[in-house]
Amino acid sequence: MSNKVLFRFEEDPDKEVVVEVGEGDTILDAALDNDLHLNHNCGAVCACSTCHVYIDKGMNDLPEISDKEEDFIDRAENPKINSRLACQCIVSSNIEVTIPDQSSIIGH
Repeated sequence: MSNKVLFRFEEDPDKEVVVEVGEGDTILDAALDNDLHLNHNCGAVCACSTCHVYIDKGMNDLPEISDKEEDFIDRAENPKINSRLACQCIVSSNIEVTIPDQSSIIGH
C-alpha cells in the first residue's frame, strides 16, 4: 500500500494536491514526480535550504532531523517549528505539507 502526501501552497491557499508516494521516496521526490514546483538547488544532498517545507501533519512519522538539516533550516526563509527540508524527509505514512511561497527563492 502506498502512502500519500497532501500538498498545500502558500501562494495559492485554496489549492490542494494529493499524490501517491513510492517506497523510499522523499517529499521532494513526490513533488518533482508530480510536476509540483519546489526548488532544490543542491540536488537533494542537504546542502542548501531551497526545498524547505512546513509539515502540517505526520511530523512524527518522518526520519529524525539531523544537525546538518537543522543548520540549513535556520538559513531558510521564514523557518517555523514544523520546518523540514523536503529532500531529507522519507515518506512512510500519509502526511500533509505546505510548500512556502517559491517566488522569492532563486533556483530551480
